[in-house]
Amino acid sequence: MRRLWLVFAQSVTMAVAVLFVVQTLKPEWLSRMPRTVPGVVSVQEAAAPEGPGRAVASFADAARKALPAVVHIFTSQEVKSPRHPFLNDPLFRHFFGDQLGSGTQRRSGLGSGVVVSPDGYILTNFHVVEAADEIEVSLNDGRKFKAKVVGADPDSDLAVVRIPVEGALPAITFAPSESLRVGDVVLAIGNPFGVGQTVTSGIVSALGRSHLGINTFENFIQTDAAINPGNSGGALVDSNGNLVGVNTAIYSQSGGSMGIGFAIPVSLARSVMEQIIRTGTVTRGWIGVELQEITPELAESFRLPGTEGALIAGVRKDTPAFRAGIRPGDVLLAVDGKRIQDAGAVLEVIAALPPGQEARLGLRRDGAQIELSVTIGKRPPTPRE
Repeated sequence: MRRLWLVFAQSVTMAVAVLFVVQTLKPEWLSRMPRTVPGVVSVQEAAAPEGPGRAVASFADAARKALPAVVHIFTSQEVKSPRHPFLNDPLFRHFFGDQLGSGTQRRSGLGSGVVVSPDGYILTNFHVVEAADEIEVSLNDGRKFKAKVVGADPDSDLAVVRIPVEGALPAITFAPSESLRVGDVVLAIGNPFGVGQTVTSGIVSALGRSHLGINTFENFIQTDAAINPGNSGGALVDSNGNLVGVNTAIYSQSGGSMGIGFAIPVSLARSVMEQIIRTGTVTRGWIGVELQEITPELAESFRLPGTEGALIAGVRKDTPAFRAGIRPGDVLLAVDGKRIQDAGAVLEVIAALPPGQEARLGLRRDGAQIELSVTIGKRPPTPRE
């Protein structure tokens, strides 16, 4: 028994000595260990970080990489002002003349853009520069330039402008297509409300958002990173500072961010941008049909086996579909062997085909499946309100 007691005493003495040495020479080793804090329940609490070497989650490097490539865009437009009703009063006109008469005034707007090429090409939203007769771009370093529109695509709400700059501009780095995942951290960079360049953070809330009624072609990234008026056309970047989208719209009942923002994915933005820079416009395929989603009620009414495909609700005269013999009531099931899930898929698949190309359409008509050949036409411009 005495021997066991001596062994225990020596062990305790050794442990106390080791603890004293560690506490004296390497106290940081002990600070990394969670400690139990008494309270209503015992919880483990991390020690307070100390010193410049503490680990802090930061996206400063990503922001530093992307910030120089995001610009502010200021626009102005000359609009006609109505004749003031008081000008019918001779006494009023005697004192004020025709100052308030019919004339013109300038309306201003603001937005953001992303430098995509060192030689001055800037990607932004179409609605940022729409109808503007003067466009000024302010770079991150404070320099300002007059810009000209290279081309625009209202259907995707994208546009490209260019500034006459000497030397190379800092251009954004594009992230690989389809690299984004739900839950990834993203940063939204722009000029909200004109207060100056701002970075907000969030995550990717959803991918492939459509049927929102914002654009003709919709495949939005949804994010809770704060996007506000003035952010339109700015960059949505990943945690490495690479461009994953172009900020476009928000869902809001107050005009400010409510945690639901939408950005055009980089894959669509890059395709549209390259067409605009190459030709000044975007060319898409078109066949001239009106499409409708197949609901369970419609499927039952038309005696269809399911809701897959798109119902052709109308065919315009003198269009590729009309000349190919497509009829209202047909159900489009496939384009060149590619299965069609819904009406939105038809729009994207047909738009991707070059005008003049022959395409085979798989249809269901009167309970039977048939194939028709159609020559793809060029999609006409979407009328603007």
